[in-house]
Amino acid sequence: MDKALLAKTAAAMVAKGRGILAADESAGTCEKRFQSVGVACTEENRRNYRGLLFSTPGVEKFVSGVILFDETIRQKADDGTPFADYLARKGVIPGIKVDKGTVEIPLAPGEKVTEGLDGLSKRLDEYFKLGARFAKWRAVITIGESIPTHTCLYANAHALARYAAACQAASIVPIIEPEVLLDGSHTVERCEEVTEATLRATYAALAAYNVVPECVILKASMVVSGKDCPRQAGVQEVAERTVRVLKRTVPAAQPGVVFLSGGQSDLDATAHLNAMSAMPGLPWPLTFSYSRALQNPALKTWKGSAANKNAAQQAFYHRAHMNGLAAQGKWKPELEKQAA
Repeated sequence: MDKALLAKTAAAMVAKGRGILAADESAGTCEKRFQSVGVACTEENRRNYRGLLFSTPGVEKFVSGVILFDETIRQKADDGTPFADYLARKGVIPGIKVDKGTVEIPLAPGEKVTEGLDGLSKRLDEYFKLGARFAKWRAVITIGESIPTHTCLYANAHALARYAAACQAASIVPIIEPEVLLDGSHTVERCEEVTEATLRATYAALAAYNVVPECVILKASMVVSGKDCPRQAGVQEVAERTVRVLKRTVPAAQPGVVFLSGGQSDLDATAHLNAMSAMPGLPWPLTFSYSRALQNPALKTWKGSAANKNAAQQAFYHRAHMNGLAAQGKWKPELEKQAA
């Protein structure tokens, strides 16, 4: 374990005004998104689309790192440079998704655990050689009647901790992502309760597996109302509840927290991040690790056509810029109107 490299990487990932692009969608997820704009989900189209995002001029001012999928880290840019090297030359840190997706937990109806620990150390060594300096593992926590259970929280917490320990041993910074899903009719109060329980379980497991808190990044859910809940919490309430939970559970020694957008609209994800980043007394920097909330406008503009590349890059640059401002508490809704 190279602690100096880990610390340097972790600090760069949450540098002021910069965040992480999650471009680690599986082929299945890509297919759904590509279908929405009438694009065939071929390997070449996936390469072209990601290349469009990565080559956006100046986006490195707002993007500190990119989470890649296994296919993508083995692909090359148009100039023949491997994507990981291409990003690194722009000052953007290459990362890699290493989990193998979720499966049902036996005897725990409606709950899932993430797989991928088998052979992980060997895969991490290979990814390090391919240029990855951080990794991501996602767990999913569903809120429903009588769930999540203790079984679900601790199964996922221990998987996250074992993954994180393996990453640090390989000199790769682990992003831990225990996502509390937006789906359901639960209240914001219930979401806060579950998010706190999830993070308490996760950090207890990290400590049990000797994970160094100074070299790990949390990819956190925001505390929001379930998407089918009649009362939707406002921006300031979301910010206050989310930060309260983080302060109760996340060690101050941690380098930073990045947020997932989790199905929120592009503007909601930006507004929530801005409200949290503007709050006083934060022990760590807050920033973004968005997928759809960064990519949506670009994908809808691109539509698989090379002729739309410049316009798509401008759309991507704008969302990255807006979220870079939000990570500093400097975003304003008027900035969206000015760009439009």
